[in-house]
Amino acid sequence: MIRVQAMPFDAGGELNRFAAEVDGAGAVVSFTGVVRDVAGGLEAMEIEHYPAMTEKALGAIRAQAVQRWDLADALVIHRFGRLEPGEGIMMVATAARHRRDAFEAAEFLMDYLKSRAPFWKKEITRDGAAWVASKADDEAALGRW
Repeated sequence: MIRVQAMPFDAGGELNRFAAEVDGAGAVVSFTGVVRDVAGGLEAMEIEHYPAMTEKALGAIRAQAVQRWDLADALVIHRFGRLEPGEGIMMVATAARHRRDAFEAAEFLMDYLKSRAPFWKKEITRDGAAWVASKADDEAALGRW
């Protein structure tokens, strides 16, 4: 399942729903990304996207993860719009027969979301606003996949 939404999500509730609907999995792994403050005081992060492009890209990478790691299921939630520090920005959950597949698939999805998903992020601080550039560490993380 893929969801791109403006509204907040309840990570615990989402994980419980996801786990309850998965058959035959011996492992369920989840990760929730949270908007963190930055030096200078982050007031908000604004995330933009083109819905058709975003959903197609996320669907393709989810399908790749499900096939590559033989997952029972995978969930990707990503928010857009104005988010404040401490709010959940994204969530990934994976379910597989074995923990290694669930962990690796979750990391793969997180690395993709951080570096390649078609979202544009702007940090708004007391000093102004700036678009968030891709970081070398995030790009390098994709190299292992």
